This record gives sequence, structure tokens and C-alpha cells, in this order.
Amino acid sequence: MNEIDKYISNFPIETQAILTKIRETIKTAAPDSLESIAYGMPAYKLNGKPLVYFAGYKNHVGLYATPAGHARFSDELSKYKQGKGSVQFPLKEAIPYDLIRRIVEFRADENKQKTGK
Repeated sequence: MNEIDKYISNFPIETQAILTKIRETIKTAAPDSLESIAYGMPAYKLNGKPLVYFAGYKNHVGLYATPAGHARFSDELSKYKQGKGSVQFPLKEAIPYDLIRRIVEFRADENKQKTGK
């Protein structure tokens, strides 16, 4: 069991399923990204640069895709509670996996442009 598996296993079964699907969504959208734990949550890097993070909480899951990642999708994210570079998806609502995928793809493209890889 790796660090991400251990992280996810600490949540209730329903939340584990959501976190696992978010993880799979990220890995599908950015298959070359590297997984780790950073700031106490699952973190992904691409070309040595941060890509996205996610975290589970009692009532929501958080996605952290930097301010640029959130600014690009501001209209679609507007119905969710947000901070600078973060968004909260309530566990009692449908998780927008397609939106998460598109955010990760955007961040991966942005990351590749910055690093030239």
C-alpha cells in the first residue's frame, strides 16, 4: 500500500470511492504525472512542477489546481465554495469528474508550456 492508498483508506467507504475516482481521473488526464503526498494530501507533479492536489474532508473534497487552473474554469466553478487556487465539492452533491478531468488537462498543458516539455 503506497502513501496515497493509505491516505484514502482513512476516510469512510463512500468518501474513499470518491477520492479513488478523483485519483483515477487525475491519472487518466495526466498519465505522466508523479504521485506523492505534499502538504498532507495527495499531490501530482508533471515535469518537476506541481500539477494538482486533492484532499478529503468531512463534508467535501478539495481540489487545488493553482489560481490559473481555477481562473480558467471560473464560470463552471462559480457554484462551489472557493479560495485562491482551491475549490470545495460537497460530498452530498454529484462530483464533477469531467470538470476535474478538464482542469487537470488544462494544468498539464500549462505545465508543459512552462517547462517546454
